[in-house]
Amino acid sequence: MSHPLERPANTFCGRTRREFLWQAGGAFTSVALAGMLSKEGFLERQAFAFDGATPLARPAGGLASAIHSPINSPMAPKPTMLLGKAKSVIFIFCYGGPSHVDTFDYKPELYKHDGKTIKVKTKGRGGDKNEGRVVGPKWKFRQYGECGAWVSDLFPHVATCVDDIAFIKSMYAESPIHGSAMLMMNSGRLLGGPSMGSWVNYGLGTVNQNLPGFVVMLDSAGGPISGAKNWSSGYMPAMYQGTVLRGEGPPILDLANPEGRTDAHQRAMLDRLKMWNTRHALLRSGNSELESRIESYELAYRMQSTAPEAVDMSLETKETKELYGCDEEQTREFGNKCLLARRLVERGVRFVQIYSGGGHNDESWDAHGDLKKNHDYHAGRTDKPVAGLLKDLKRRGLLDETLVIWGGEFGRQPTAEYAEGTGRDHNSYGFTMWMAGGGIKGGVTVGQTDELGATGVDDRYHVKHLHATALQCLGLDPNHLSFFYAGLDQKLVGVEGAEPIRQLIV
Repeated sequence: MSHPLERPANTFCGRTRREFLWQAGGAFTSVALAGMLSKEGFLERQAFAFDGATPLARPAGGLASAIHSPINSPMAPKPTMLLGKAKSVIFIFCYGGPSHVDTFDYKPELYKHDGKTIKVKTKGRGGDKNEGRVVGPKWKFRQYGECGAWVSDLFPHVATCVDDIAFIKSMYAESPIHGSAMLMMNSGRLLGGPSMGSWVNYGLGTVNQNLPGFVVMLDSAGGPISGAKNWSSGYMPAMYQGTVLRGEGPPILDLANPEGRTDAHQRAMLDRLKMWNTRHALLRSGNSELESRIESYELAYRMQSTAPEAVDMSLETKETKELYGCDEEQTREFGNKCLLARRLVERGVRFVQIYSGGGHNDESWDAHGDLKKNHDYHAGRTDKPVAGLLKDLKRRGLLDETLVIWGGEFGRQPTAEYAEGTGRDHNSYGFTMWMAGGGIKGGVTVGQTDELGATGVDDRYHVKHLHATALQCLGLDPNHLSFFYAGLDQKLVGVEGAEPIRQLIV
């Protein structure tokens, strides 16, 4: 018997018909694949990655001069998919879950039942409960503006802006736990993925190649739970992830060259580094972290000439700083961040996220114990700066093209969490978010919670509807902005899609 690997005698080219068809078939498939890739421009891009020449022309300087041109950057500006008024987003994230029934969702019944134990279904950190002791609001509510919106005494400055604000009072989400709820609010997924800022930069690019397209500013107390996953680019290329700026002191370190190093020396060093990194990358195609590292060196070089002016607060007038509360101890830190956010979007940064609250529970809006002490502290630090941001954007003509979002990962229960004290547990059944500017109608309210604020009852809106609304305002179709991954056209609003809250859009 012949060996199983030996071929029969007198076969064509030493191959059986089955072997011949198998090998030839692979070649025919390759021809078809090459045609498809060429049609999509893939081969031209690979040729450019190898020798630095565009398909149309080879620029002087070869590899280095071609690659650090902004024209070739994935962050280059892209056309919008729809008509949208917003060009950028400022997301003020109140980490820990601000209490909607103590801020913007007025519930007179809570005052009446203060201290009483009633039947009410709640679910939070303490698990499922069917009754609880009502905690009446510790602040008074008043009506403001032509729209007559009710706002508590926690936010007297934001209250003067309600005619520019749209309130969503029936938000809900799946998780009442901080980590997963924050990832849901930031990325549309309980386990995380590309964050909202990453999606915006992926869809639109950035108009300023000399500054990051997605900036994050953390609270001085520390970052939120889940950390960098909240501003991650997930399965997208790493260049779309958020860039964290410092909350205190110089926002960006090491912008100036070391003593004795000229700009020419710096450029020559980066060109040499980029050449070696690019050669390294050619052997590891599809490594987005490596590509991002190469781009980050170039961005850092460009920022040396642009970022110092962008973050220089001394260029602002005394009156402007006072508007943001930068001259007061209580509001200085958050006021500086809000002012810097305005300066960044003014210079083309697409997405800025500012965190209020960080670190441990008592340093965030997570009021499980003393509700009044907690919310007095955090609202006192943020109220004037947020109002100053809205007013400053409006008077500069920037509010119409800047979408401002305010809120946390969920709200709070109408009942106490513990047998004693005023703290409230987490509430993902119904809570409040608000939006302003950037194509949003001012002075309107959509949805509502029940008489105690325990759950949304009318026109309930999931987190993905908030995301869809933001994308729509930016001119991005939330149901067609996708990134192919794991066999699916992934979307910020989920593969099943979601409609924007059209009552809010101008």
